[in-house]
Amino acid sequence: MELGFIIKKIISAWLMPLPIGILLALLGIWFLFRDKIKHAKYLLVLSLLWVSLITYAPVADLLITSLEQHYSKLTKIPNNVEYILLLGGDKKRRAWEALRLYHQKPQLKIITSGYARYGDIEASEAYKTAQLLIQSGVKKENILRQAHAKDTQEEAIALKQTIGEHPFILVTSAYHMPRAMLLFEQEGLHPIPAPTDFHPPKKDNFLRMFQSKQLEKTEQAWHEFLGLLWLKLKR
Repeated sequence: MELGFIIKKIISAWLMPLPIGILLALLGIWFLFRDKIKHAKYLLVLSLLWVSLITYAPVADLLITSLEQHYSKLTKIPNNVEYILLLGGDKKRRAWEALRLYHQKPQLKIITSGYARYGDIEASEAYKTAQLLIQSGVKKENILRQAHAKDTQEEAIALKQTIGEHPFILVTSAYHMPRAMLLFEQEGLHPIPAPTDFHPPKKDNFLRMFQSKQLEKTEQAWHEFLGLLWLKLKR
């Protein structure tokens, strides 16, 4: 695995909401042991408020729905489309959207993606998702695999080598779709968005706090905002 990819993953991991809260708490404890009580109180209270905020349902819902509202569910497949790209990861939810679209037009080719962490192709997300699709009735010859790309940008580069500039349906989680569309379009490709895995807010969400489910939504949205910011800075 490339060193640059590993470094990027480590840096991005420490820029996520929960590690930020932990770092604030650790700084507070450090000041406490140095008898700087005022600084320690400030940082410890700040860390508690931060964790409360990132695990509070209205905040999590606001962050993730601001990304999910960009694209609507795909209802009709254009006639000139031959491929569906099913982005890797979370195959249990994304794969069913690819299946729904495939059954509307069974001659479509589904491209599964997701790399093998330890070099074993049969351990890759692309392979596992392909097996799930075959078990669900997709013909084996209608499945292609991209098992080497490690992130969405590499997926875009690999796909361009496979299908050129032909339009294709892009299936991924709704919160990931804005960044994914941008990355594929930057490579000169023509994706048709088919978002899935939406997170509709619940009516009584103002009472939900300190829940891992809310933290997961916050972190998903935060990761996408960091990615979009990085793409803008690179321009």
